[in-house]
Amino acid sequence: MADTNHPKNPAADTAPSWAGHRRGSSGYRRILAALACAGVATFAQLYSLQGLLPLVSRDLNVTAAQASLTISAATVGLAVAVLPWSFVADRWGRVRTMGLAVILATIFGLLVPLAPNFEVLLTLRVLEGAALGGIPALAIAYLTEEVSPSTAASAAGAYVAGTTLGGLFGRLLAGPVADVAGWRMGTLAVSLCAAAAAAGFLLLAPRPRGFIPVRTQGSGIQGSVVPYSSTQGFAGVLGKLIPQLRSGSLLALYAQAFLLMGAFVSVYNYLGFRLEAPPYLFPASAVALLFLAYLAGTVSSRLVAGLAARWGRRTVLLASTGIMVSGLALTLASPVLMILAGLVVFTGGFFGAHSIASGWTGALASTGRAQASSLYNLSYYAGSSLIGWSAGLVFQQFGWGAMAGALAALAAGAAVIAAMLLPGRNPGDSSKAGSALI
Repeated sequence: MADTNHPKNPAADTAPSWAGHRRGSSGYRRILAALACAGVATFAQLYSLQGLLPLVSRDLNVTAAQASLTISAATVGLAVAVLPWSFVADRWGRVRTMGLAVILATIFGLLVPLAPNFEVLLTLRVLEGAALGGIPALAIAYLTEEVSPSTAASAAGAYVAGTTLGGLFGRLLAGPVADVAGWRMGTLAVSLCAAAAAAGFLLLAPRPRGFIPVRTQGSGIQGSVVPYSSTQGFAGVLGKLIPQLRSGSLLALYAQAFLLMGAFVSVYNYLGFRLEAPPYLFPASAVALLFLAYLAGTVSSRLVAGLAARWGRRTVLLASTGIMVSGLALTLASPVLMILAGLVVFTGGFFGAHSIASGWTGALASTGRAQASSLYNLSYYAGSSLIGWSAGLVFQQFGWGAMAGALAALAAGAAVIAAMLLPGRNPGDSSKAGSALI
């Protein structure tokens, strides 16, 4: 974590002077390893309770929708925090800010198993999510600044694949431990591993070379963290946000994040409740194995880069959304093998769409890239929070079929928005220009 010393002469250290780490170099490998550690520390903790929701529901005497608030609380905290983290990082540095975020998240994660009641648990999850917001808010901007454009696509795909592995690890670890010792020990085991991953990020992240600190207006101080209390500071915030909110294409990508992520997290929130009930009667350890379907996302998030270069981003995004809906339809079947096959197809489609949409956000943002990425993440986790909770009300009242139908409608709405507002194949879809895919 070495960006504590900012350049004294910003004109002499501009982005064009740094070509980025190339594939195979030590810096490139260290960046990917550091972000893999950050992904484990972030997503293992964020969703560690997802496979344990039936246990939480019984232990704390709450409904399925209420238990899902332990996920929504964390993602709300993350969604609210991504923009503030991006502005802090513009002054303080990406690596330094990400390091602080992952340390705070680990501290709150270690406190979660000690929560004496449901209300305290939700409070700790909000704080944990707010701290975790500093990782996805900045990882895309950090990668874009530090690796060469020719290798950015593969680096970005590797990062997204790493986040799927991080989320998978947390769920797979928590389930078996919880079966033996309860959900509190399950989450504690994940938090301890996340602490080790956080240390790995701090040790591995190389010194930033593509980051240019933002000058604080009126202070003459380069790279210092100053609250946005002045009119000039507020104008600076708006100056970075408004272009991202005026672009129809970016708004369409934010809609993909909100709707598709909402559908995705809802399936994983409530499928465990369906399968632990008769006639399936899955234990917590077996529910945890459902998350092996995430490996389909690990594969698809890497494959879509090449497909987008050939067929165009919009085409691959729409195809990925169609695959999601097809997988969701398969989960309506009764046989367990059909449900599991549907989950794999659904997961692969989602992560393909997410890789396209998140990377396209960085490519379309000519200014305020960290803010554009943060708005994408805000939409992504707002969908996780709001849809992930409200879908539980449908599931409790009407069952899995009704919920799946509602989620399919949301995915169809996302596809319509993408078809109407996103550009078709253009020069930006070439392998060179499409290298910002994340």
